[in-house]
Amino acid sequence: MREEAVWTYLSPPEIAEQLADRGTPVCADTVRNLLDELGFVQRKAQKRLSMGASPFRNVQFENIAWLKAEYLESNDPIISMDTKKKEHLGNFCRDGRLYATKAIQTFDHDFTSAADGLIIPHGLYDCKRNLGHITLGFSHDTSEFACDSFLLWWRRHGEAAYPRAKSILLLCDGGGSNNARHYIFKGAIAPVAHK
Repeated sequence: MREEAVWTYLSPPEIAEQLADRGTPVCADTVRNLLDELGFVQRKAQKRLSMGASPFRNVQFENIAWLKAEYLESNDPIISMDTKKKEHLGNFCRDGRLYATKAIQTFDHDFTSAADGLIIPHGLYDCKRNLGHITLGFSHDTSEFACDSFLLWWRRHGEAAYPRAKSILLLCDGGGSNNARHYIFKGAIAPVAHK
């Protein structure tokens, strides 16, 4: 029998803070030492557990491939739509490196309470022209936002790039604001399709 992993998303300072709130004050270094003794190391989750095979899984990809082949031969666009990773706005540390004349100082913790807001990048990829379009939102990742993002792309780029288009192949994943199975998205995209 496989032993389940024990994990926490809290950092050592956050654990120390919670322990202090419960009457056991310790410093973050003590927490780090205890985590080390208990066999905790920083890890990244690994997508390895199969959820099982569906008898129709391959059929959907064959259908998408067939539709894409049909659209590649037409005057109509193929657009892939997805919301990208949301980011908190503020003086937070980001992955990567940059050139600077002196050290850049950021908050020592990335607490959402210190954020100035949330930015939601909604991406559209024009498969035929190999071009991307990002709309940045500041409120919520809703179906209406996804549709507004698509309409903005169509008015700024799509109409001019595809003047003879009669339809659009819109490829969406199975979750989030542009979930092709949700009536909210379908209801929100229908008026956009008629503009």
